[in-house]
Amino acid sequence: MRAAVYKGKQRFEIEEIPTPTTGPEQVLVRVHFCAICGTDVHAFLYDVAPPGTVLGHEFAGDIVEVGSAVTVWKVGDRVIGGGGDPPPGHESPTRTHPRFNYRTMGFPEGSIRGYAEFVLMEEWQPILIPEGISDEEAAMCEPTAVAIHAIRNSDLKLGDSVGIIGAGPIGLLTLQAAKAAGASAVYVSEPAPERARVALELGADAVINPLTQDLQTEIDALTGGRGPNIIFDVAGFPSTLDQAFNIVRHTGQVVLVAVPWEELPLRPVDWMAREISFKASWGSLPSDWHRAMGLMSSGKLTVKPLIGDVESIPLEGMQEAFEGLMKPSNQLQVVVRP
Repeated sequence: MRAAVYKGKQRFEIEEIPTPTTGPEQVLVRVHFCAICGTDVHAFLYDVAPPGTVLGHEFAGDIVEVGSAVTVWKVGDRVIGGGGDPPPGHESPTRTHPRFNYRTMGFPEGSIRGYAEFVLMEEWQPILIPEGISDEEAAMCEPTAVAIHAIRNSDLKLGDSVGIIGAGPIGLLTLQAAKAAGASAVYVSEPAPERARVALELGADAVINPLTQDLQTEIDALTGGRGPNIIFDVAGFPSTLDQAFNIVRHTGQVVLVAVPWEELPLRPVDWMAREISFKASWGSLPSDWHRAMGLMSSGKLTVKPLIGDVESIPLEGMQEAFEGLMKPSNQLQVVVRP
């Protein structure tokens, strides 16, 4: 099968590699679409993915082969590449390892994922794509689950106001999840015009350009000088976390959803007297994937504006796409078609 194999030093090569062999309790999935995740871009940018790795965990496809002991799947079932409940002993190390470090432990050697024509999965791993959801939309289930997990991981209560810093794919999904959870108003900080436009289309009450406007002044004007109840930092730039602490209200909460790889400058004396709480939100749980598909199926959350009319790229476009995503971008979501 064809795959985009990471070779190290910020380089992909399209290679023919063996198609995985299905074991008794496994299924083989033909990948139709795989969205490019920011964590994969980090693995490329910081050259931390082991050479020989096939990245890509936001994928959807159909089952083409089932193992002899598989009982819950059949050939032709449309599935998402994750979201199943792990049996005991198979839980993610992010949830079980007492000192898990994503930077040093997050990219295991030899993994073959969605930037390939086929992916081998354990019977328990995938979940079914509901009718009415396209494969391209279903590939966005994982980032949607990340946004839902961030909201459920926060202290958000019905009627609270929310600030979101960054309107990339996760930020736009967090905006919708906050609205679905009962936020009274959502204010977004985003400099890229296309992302700002989509944020307004998806229900943002205001979008502020931090490059041309003073974010704190604008937020204060929108909230009567108090600031939002909760700020979600979905940008992860050097200034944004400190910015979040400065604009959230007294006894409010800052939630870090982005994954910054660099040291971030903070000046706590400016904001610590307001007794702000801080929470990091990481990834998602299987239940979040099911909630994501439920919200997408009901129409309470949509990924269509994120994927829009942008044509999905073939594997041969991976190198150029990743090089482009290393820099700040006006793009929304890039989807690969193996």
